Amino acid sequence: MPELTSSYVDSLAPNAAAIKNGQGLVRKKSFIQLHISENGELLFGQCAGSGKTPYECSVDFIATDSPVFRCSCPSRQFPCKHALGLLYAYVEGQAFTPAPVPEDVASKREKADKREENKAKQAAGGAVKPKKVNKSALKKKINAQLEGLDLLEKLVLSLIRGGLSAIDSKTVKTVQEHVKQLGNYYLSGAQTQLRRFALLLGKGQDREESYTYAMEQLTRLHAFIKKGRVYLAARAEDPELALDHESTIDEWLGHAWQLSELKEYGLVKEAVELLQLAFYSCDDPARQEFVDLGYWLETDSGEIHRTVNYRPYKAAKLMREEDSFFELAQIPLLYKYPGDMNARVRYEEMTTRAAGEQDMERVRAGAHRSYAEVVKKVKNQLKHPLSDKNPVLLLHAASVGVTEGGQYTLTDEAGGQLVMEDIPSLPQGTLELLPFLPASALKDCCILVMFEHLLDQGRLIAQPLTLIQGGEITRLLY
Repeated sequence: MPELTSSYVDSLAPNAAAIKNGQGLVRKKSFIQLHISENGELLFGQCAGSGKTPYECSVDFIATDSPVFRCSCPSRQFPCKHALGLLYAYVEGQAFTPAPVPEDVASKREKADKREENKAKQAAGGAVKPKKVNKSALKKKINAQLEGLDLLEKLVLSLIRGGLSAIDSKTVKTVQEHVKQLGNYYLSGAQTQLRRFALLLGKGQDREESYTYAMEQLTRLHAFIKKGRVYLAARAEDPELALDHESTIDEWLGHAWQLSELKEYGLVKEAVELLQLAFYSCDDPARQEFVDLGYWLETDSGEIHRTVNYRPYKAAKLMREEDSFFELAQIPLLYKYPGDMNARVRYEEMTTRAAGEQDMERVRAGAHRSYAEVVKKVKNQLKHPLSDKNPVLLLHAASVGVTEGGQYTLTDEAGGQLVMEDIPSLPQGTLELLPFLPASALKDCCILVMFEHLLDQGRLIAQPLTLIQGGEITRLLY
């Protein structure tokens, strides 16, 4: 069993409410029995509920880094408040009586061991069977998607011909109806982007300000229609119906990549170490989901990856909310999604350790030092209409200063400068925090920044997310 602390238990909770409720069970002395197995790998007990029969709950640490939570309660939240309460009771030093492992837990352990054993045998023998694809059904889906693209194209062209200034509430309603229809054509990615366009038009603020961004969104949709149609037509002719594992076109079409698919296309990397440099959660009404975003530095390559956790509105209370992570993650197998800069990554398991001085040296070594090259790299990405419009890079700054006009700037070793401003895409500003940092922290430092091109002004700006000076990492976004 790992060392149990309040912070560790907090990190296992799906949300803040679960933490509060789990701790509340301990304060109310709701646990009737508290037991621990003889080898210390299992905590289990009974907790009084609303009915006559108490809930049987347990936390199994037979795999130290992956605790297994079990409970007889009907909650769909995982882990539930009873399992969390069990851990909080242990952390607070309540008495746990030694007892044999319950039969039902022993039986479940045995079944889990057999599953893992079978997986290991298949992996060793290369007996993993490729997933069977119903090609007939897939071709029908592709044809439906092509029909959906035709429908979307008619709408986009009519909006362009009519001009944004002619759009009224009736037109917005028509767009919203098309958003719903796209779901019938298996175009969930395009559905999200069209909803984003509708939201831009429906903003209560000055319409003129949103016209530029609405026009860009139409441009993105038009580019997607052209690329999507060519791609789907080619895929329909491909006897293997293979996915495009080099671009994001399938994601735009609504494909949800499975880890098995990423592995099949070789989009995996072994023995990777990641250090999270920034994290934030936001509400994305276009996706109708809450989104948890983490930006991580791969210490060997210096690449900045991102982890993304989507929590649909309807199920958000039942899903685990990600949080900031401060240790170094050692990942046996890292899955990488198709994409350009800041490609999305996922992993199934990891171990952790504290970041040392050598790790911080590798972080500093991965920072870009020429802003001219950085700007060129960012602009090359922004030229592609389907690319991520907010790339994130780690830069070295010889100094952070303020111009006579009050603008913050980054200066590289050659004297090149980048203007820093709070960008619209982030949920909060960070520049207002810079004056609270000591002057020594703003020289010879590394700064993680997010870029955005202000279309209505024709300027490229960057917002600081994190500042790294020596061995200290100061997160400005939270």
